[in-house]
Amino acid sequence: MGSKWRIAIIVLRLIVGGIFVYAAWTKLSEPWQLFAMNIDSYRVLPLTMVEFVARTLPWFEAAVGLLVMAGIWLRISSTAVSLLLLVFFSLMVRAYLSGMEINCGCFGTGEPISWKTLLRDGALLAAALTITASSFLSRRRSATA
Repeated sequence: MGSKWRIAIIVLRLIVGGIFVYAAWTKLSEPWQLFAMNIDSYRVLPLTMVEFVARTLPWFEAAVGLLVMAGIWLRISSTAVSLLLLVFFSLMVRAYLSGMEINCGCFGTGEPISWKTLLRDGALLAAALTITASSFLSRRRSATA
């Protein structure tokens, strides 16, 4: 990999990881019940799981965001971020196409799902997948060198 590519991946890691840390902070700065209402509005989890996810997901987002930013356990942390974003994006697309007028819950409350949130989260997913692919490719290249 060239140095420009490595720099681009570092910049992507800082952006994606920073967004995850910020998203976690916005959720943790509000009562967990508000985030639980956002989760419940998607109608995919039983109420007992909604509370568990609302209480734990922001902490997990913060942890994997920091790991991605620092480049620690990058294959695992970037895969976790990519999988989370894939789930989030899929649920948002499902809600949008179903005509559900709900908040995405991405950065706390008050942000309805729209084509803009889908575009933003789709771009974030693409960036996370790029980081993940790069983490696996760089390992493979260094192992064969």
